[in-house]
Amino acid sequence: MKRILSGMQPTYQLHLGNYLGALKNWVDLQNAEPENENLYCVVDMHAITVPNDKLNLEQATREIAAAYIAAGIDPKKSAIFPQSAVGDLHAQLMWLLATMTQIGKLNRMTQFKDKAGKNAEKAGLGLYAYPVLMAADILIYNATHVPVGEDQKQHLELARDIASTFNHRFDKEFFTLPEPMIMGAATRVMSLRDGTQKMSKSAESDMSRINLTDTPEMIADKIKRAKTDPNPLPDTVEGLEGRPEAANLITIYAAMNNQTKEQVIAEFAGKQFSEFKPKLSDLTVEKIAPITARMRELLADVSEIDAILKDGAEKARSVAEPILTEVKDIMGFWRG
Repeated sequence: MKRILSGMQPTYQLHLGNYLGALKNWVDLQNAEPENENLYCVVDMHAITVPNDKLNLEQATREIAAAYIAAGIDPKKSAIFPQSAVGDLHAQLMWLLATMTQIGKLNRMTQFKDKAGKNAEKAGLGLYAYPVLMAADILIYNATHVPVGEDQKQHLELARDIASTFNHRFDKEFFTLPEPMIMGAATRVMSLRDGTQKMSKSAESDMSRINLTDTPEMIADKIKRAKTDPNPLPDTVEGLEGRPEAANLITIYAAMNNQTKEQVIAEFAGKQFSEFKPKLSDLTVEKIAPITARMRELLADVSEIDAILKDGAEKARSVAEPILTEVKDIMGFWRG
C-alpha cells in the first residue's frame, strides 16, 4: 500500500495548470488505486513564507479545499486538511530535522534564489527553511509517494537526503525515502501569453491563465486571445519544436481529453489555430465548468468545507502523532 501526500499553497486562485499538473492526477490516483492512503493538505504554513498583505488565509484555505473537493477528491477516500491544523507536529519535526540539514544543501535550493532574487539578505528565515518544513510535511506521515511538479523535485530530493541522514545517524531504517510521482501529459502548463513561462497564480496578467473560477465566457475569450504563431499545426510532435505556444495548447488539449500529444496532432494536423482554438475552448469549458459550479456551491455555505477539513485534520493527526513520538524516542528525548 502506498501512502500518498501532496498539497498546494492557498496564496492565489488555482488555475488550469494546477488542475492538469496536480489535482487531476490526485483524483486519478485516488480512484485507480483505492487501497492507497491519500493525504492532501492545504499548505498554509508555507503560504506565509513570502509577505502577502492581501491574503485572507482562512478564506483562501477554504477556496483551495473547495477546489480539491470540486475536482473530485473524495473526503471518504482521502484526508483533506490544513497543514496548520496539524502544525504543532509539523513544526516539531521540522526543528528536529533542521538540526541535521546541511547549510550547503539549502544554499543550492533554486526556488529560494528565484523568490528572494537580489534581496536574499532581506529574505526571511521561513523562505530559506521552506524545504526543511516541506521535508517535515512528508516525513511526519512517512509518506511513500509524493506527486510533485518539476519545480518541487529538488525539494523532494532534499527530503530524501534528510530521511537518509536520520536513518544513518541513528542506525535505524525508520523513515521511508519518499518517491516522486511526476504524472500526466501536462506536467508543466505554460502561460497563455508566453509559452516559455509557466502558468502562474501570481502572474500580473489574468489573461495568462485560466482560473478554476472563470466563467465559460472568460475561458473562451482567454483561449481565443492566447498567443500563437501564424503557421498551421504540424503533422508530427517533433514539428512543435521551437513553437512553445503551439506546444502548450496541444499539451493542454491532450491532458484535458486524456489523449497523447500524438493523437491530438493526428486529429488537427495542418489546421489553423482559428479552427483548433474553438475546439479547445469547448473542451476546457466542458471539464472546468462543473468544477467551478461545485466550488461556488461549497463556498456559499462553508460549513461543509469546515467539517471536511476538521475530519481530515483528525485523520492526519492520528497518523502523524505516533510517528513523531517514535522519532523523539529514537533521538532519546525524555517522555516522563
